[in-house]
Amino acid sequence: MIRKIEILGSGCPRCKQTEKIIKIAVKELKLEADIVKVQDINEIVARGVISTPAVAINGKVVLSGKIPSLDEAKKLLENYK
Repeated sequence: MIRKIEILGSGCPRCKQTEKIIKIAVKELKLEADIVKVQDINEIVARGVISTPAVAINGKVVLSGKIPSLDEAKKLLENYK
């Protein structure tokens, strides 16, 4: 069950696009989850993320270094339903 989705990144346009896609996927899949932005570079690096944007579901990094397509985002989220 998804409780928390984190978008890890500096707030750049790529990170904002990733957040937008994740929000659309959550809405279309009718999921309930807290979506949080993590912009602290030290925290991002501490999680082992080298390239942003990154997405973490329930604390586990599941995507890093690219903007997911809507289909990719849905598949990621469906794995944690």
